[in-house]
Amino acid sequence: MTDAAGTVEMPRPKIAERAAADRGGWAMLGIALLLIAAGAAATLAGVAAGGSAAIAAGITAGVLPALAGLVIAAGLTPVAPGEARVLQLLGRYTGTVRTDGLRWVNPLTGRRRVSTRIRNHETGLAKVNDLDGNPIEISAVVVWQVADTARAMFEVDDFVEFVAFQTEAAVRHIAGSFPYDAADRTSLRDNADEITAQLSEELAQRVASAGVEIIESRITRLAYAPEIAQAMLRRQQAGAVVAARQRIVEGAVGMVQSALDKLDEENVVELDEERKAAMVSNLLVVLCADRDAQPVVNTGTLYQ
Repeated sequence: MTDAAGTVEMPRPKIAERAAADRGGWAMLGIALLLIAAGAAATLAGVAAGGSAAIAAGITAGVLPALAGLVIAAGLTPVAPGEARVLQLLGRYTGTVRTDGLRWVNPLTGRRRVSTRIRNHETGLAKVNDLDGNPIEISAVVVWQVADTARAMFEVDDFVEFVAFQTEAAVRHIAGSFPYDAADRTSLRDNADEITAQLSEELAQRVASAGVEIIESRITRLAYAPEIAQAMLRRQQAGAVVAARQRIVEGAVGMVQSALDKLDEENVVELDEERKAAMVSNLLVVLCADRDAQPVVNTGTLYQ
């Protein structure tokens, strides 16, 4: 559930990861092999002694250590780098093995493999309405990894699928909370760093109960929907033209003012108000025109 402030309220986790009681596997492997070899040797010795009583005694003496060796061998568990093993005994969580290599655990426990490597998830192209109601297309990529294996295995059914659904929900919520483009507000297009930071924060809140850590999130695609893209492009072009014209006019007015001040300061020529107005008009036309002005040479006086 998301409140008015945008904070996501997820159920409080009921379990947390803890270290399992494991041991080095190579020593236990050696013990298992010795017991199996001792059992085989006892059995062979009874058979070699001959007689039914000796054979029965040899088999009995050999089966017990061999079975003990097999039970010990059943507890051997290889753990690859970037993986963990979640242990369960009769349905109860007993701990997690994160040390890589050959490890030994209680042979009666069930062992489930969980990858703790860094993963990427890219959302599909979602079509949503922004804060102003304009349809947009947006997608994002999220970098994540399992931080708590117990929560990942027991708090949700499938933590990979859970991350995928929560990522899409967060992207849709963020896209609907901001306008696509706005000069006076935080927008999806102009405030990418702030938007992605808020997206990462919301995602972290959504997936924390599943034992998942969000490393980074980025918006990979952001555009208006095709049905309004052309209209919005014309609006942006018109805004750019207006802004450019405004800058040109401001610069032209400054240049004209500087020219008049320079002429007056250097006493180059004396102009009455009417001639100043004509000069200002001509200079503004030259400076603000889209095309280069065509010069006209005046062969008469200043006033003709």
